[in-house]
Amino acid sequence: MPPMSRTGLFIALVLAISAGFVFAMMPELDLKLADLFFDHGKHSFTLGFNPWLVQLRDDSMRLVAALVVAAAVALVVKPLLPRTRLLPSGRAAIFLLASFALGPGLFVNGVLKEYWSRPRPIEVVQFGGDETFVPWWDPRGTCTHNCSFVAGEGSAAFWTLAPAALVPLPWRPVAVGAALTFAVTVGALRMAFGGHFMSDVIFAGIFVFFIVWFLHALIFRWSASTIAFEGIARTLGRRTGANRQIGIPGGEAEGGEA
Repeated sequence: MPPMSRTGLFIALVLAISAGFVFAMMPELDLKLADLFFDHGKHSFTLGFNPWLVQLRDDSMRLVAALVVAAAVALVVKPLLPRTRLLPSGRAAIFLLASFALGPGLFVNGVLKEYWSRPRPIEVVQFGGDETFVPWWDPRGTCTHNCSFVAGEGSAAFWTLAPAALVPLPWRPVAVGAALTFAVTVGALRMAFGGHFMSDVIFAGIFVFFIVWFLHALIFRWSASTIAFEGIARTLGRRTGANRQIGIPGGEAEGGEA
């Protein structure tokens, strides 16, 4: 079942409603799950000091950054080398950069984490902090900046569903499975370090999936918008060609494929 299909969207909606209901009705579940990683003898989330796990966390974000940079480079190089077939293509690069900018970038880090004032596990009184725990649905916490809801690194990890959706169909299930495994691992690390509750991770994945799904449909599946985005991508390759036709050095007579 392709994740960017209507069935995939329906499954995500069911998960969102189910998770929202469960963690709203039983907010203590977030605390119980966080408590699994808390060392009461040392009064800390001790896994956050494990150098191997810290390195794994850093490497996971480097991987995400590498994917974003690859898309940005493709978008910059296309006008310079219009006849060159790039991976990702012009439209794919637009999709990857737009989904990352709107998902983990704007919506998660620019809006939710700044204005949904939920304290992190490591900050609440149940785990040695001085702030009051609030359930996921309550934005009236005492956190003032870079708050717990939703998981920022988790959202970046779930964004890897976007490049996975572009993998050729025979390999796409493997790519999607790898992306989900990667995202769950990153989310578990953030929980183990006391950085996020389970509901923070779940909703990071759900929100990012909705944004990725919508942009994938807008750029690749909905006919009217697909034509428009294909034109934009091809323009990137043809701009240099137009320059050469009017005597500006560095252009090609015809643009390459998007």
